[in-house]
Amino acid sequence: MVVFFSKWTVVLFGLFFIATGLLMLFAPQKAREILKKAGSTNLINYTEITVRMIPALGLIGYADFSRFPQVFSVVGWFILGTSVILYFVPRKWHHSYSLKSAKILKPLYFRLISPFSMLIGLAILYAVF
Repeated sequence: MVVFFSKWTVVLFGLFFIATGLLMLFAPQKAREILKKAGSTNLINYTEITVRMIPALGLIGYADFSRFPQVFSVVGWFILGTSVILYFVPRKWHHSYSLKSAKILKPLYFRLISPFSMLIGLAILYAVF
């Protein structure tokens, strides 16, 4: 049962990367506005961090069944560990970082990096199936 839920969590994670890539390609200004909101309130900050842990646990739980078990395990543990660390980073630092990043990342840059997000999503799906 754990493997089943882990697998489909990872599949949704891959689809999320693809959807994010499409958003960055076709609505880069919207993607930029979303980035600006990261860490802006306690609810957004801690929800974002907690939701990050779900695909991390999926990657860890499905690692042994994937095409690339070591990659899934390392990436899963990395995301989980950084998520725990982010709980202790002051929210204002997190929000300040997202605002600075959004200022640097112009809509053109979002469009340029969008294929990488879609390729990561496809690679995740490939590793699962």
